Amino acid sequence: MSFCLDSTIIGPEKSEEIKNIVVLLHGYGGDGEDISMLSLNWRRHMPNTIFICPNGHEPCAVNPSGYQWFDLGNDNPNYILDEFLKAEKKLTKFLDEVKNEYKVDNNKIVLSGFSQGCMMSINVGLTSEKPFNCIVGFSGKIINLDDLKNRRKNSTDTLLIHGDLDDIVSPTHLLEAKDFFLRENINVETHLIKNCGHHIPIESSSIALNYILKKIKYFDNIDIII
Repeated sequence: MSFCLDSTIIGPEKSEEIKNIVVLLHGYGGDGEDISMLSLNWRRHMPNTIFICPNGHEPCAVNPSGYQWFDLGNDNPNYILDEFLKAEKKLTKFLDEVKNEYKVDNNKIVLSGFSQGCMMSINVGLTSEKPFNCIVGFSGKIINLDDLKNRRKNSTDTLLIHGDLDDIVSPTHLLEAKDFFLRENINVETHLIKNCGHHIPIESSSIALNYILKKIKYFDNIDIII
């Protein structure tokens, strides 16, 4: 298989039919291999699921060994939005390729990301013609509220998690995003993690896993994982 974005792909623990896909999007300066670490625990509880972790479409300006979804070298909001929309177009093409490869529709795909990857997940998830299974975002924000409001096409259920000590992406963006989702009548669940900076602790990973399991209906006869 060949996608427009180089990807780290983690299959099910056993040879099983692929019924669900979790797409994990890394943050600024990271790569697919970095964010794929989330799958190491999750996959034990998610049979018939493949994890696909693409690299951003550009080398990172400040970390040439990593990647970015959009440039942060210019803080002009219009420039950032233009760069963001270029990345959104590329990611949408990638997701179309994934759906064609595995013969699944949006409702079988979880979009999840950290920091820039969270921003991408929210926008791509809500501007698609069809809703995704769910969106799970860590330590991100809505890149442009007016743009998203004008282009939103669905109401994908969303989980947003943020650290209260995040000094890279302020936790105030969690409240801002929650307000947006509520005003748009989109189901949203938010968690502010105490004593947490700009990273994904075990607590956040566990909350996200339980949320995803509920959404893909693996929870009929099993206990919630703590």
